[in-house]
Amino acid sequence: MEYVGPMGRVLPIVILALLVLYCLVEVAQADPERVRTAPRWLWAVAVICLPGAGAIAWLIFGRPVKGGQPDRDAPAPRAPDDDPDFLRRLR
Repeated sequence: MEYVGPMGRVLPIVILALLVLYCLVEVAQADPERVRTAPRWLWAVAVICLPGAGAIAWLIFGRPVKGGQPDRDAPAPRAPDDDPDFLRRLR
């Protein structure tokens, strides 16, 4: 049997702790409307109670997709020369 040393036993725990911390921060900062599969509070509980599995599940199934659909209620940006009020103020 090969001697692993103290670093071989501590490193996986440190990596897991950093992964859980990263996922918790990401869950807290995620837009509640864009989180997939479950509400944010449930993802936070899963990441805390199931450190490895909850964090990996968040990264695969819960994380909002980048470049998703823009808000449908938000008006489209307008160029200044398309805005009649702006053009009136110039005259």
